[in-house]
Amino acid sequence: MNGKRLNIKTFYHFSFTSYINHMKSQEPTQEDYDNWHKDPNNWYLGCFYYNPKDKRLLPPKRIQWMGYTVNFANPYSVLILIAVLCLIPIALLSK
Repeated sequence: MNGKRLNIKTFYHFSFTSYINHMKSQEPTQEDYDNWHKDPNNWYLGCFYYNPKDKRLLPPKRIQWMGYTVNFANPYSVLILIAVLCLIPIALLSK
């Protein structure tokens, strides 16, 4: 019985470890980010970034020294934009 538990425990350990390694291998590299950033198909009207593969909330703007932009393919990124846009009138009206 003890040998059977050891085998099951070992099996789960290796399964979990291989799953973690698989997930890490699917994380985008810096080269992927650079290629996505340079791809004109990810930029609508030259200024709106839309890339479902890019999970970053705020990727750099097309002209990188100008700061960051919203990835409109990421729903959390859009929520951040909406929250900021809602805070501006509230701040102006509270004076």
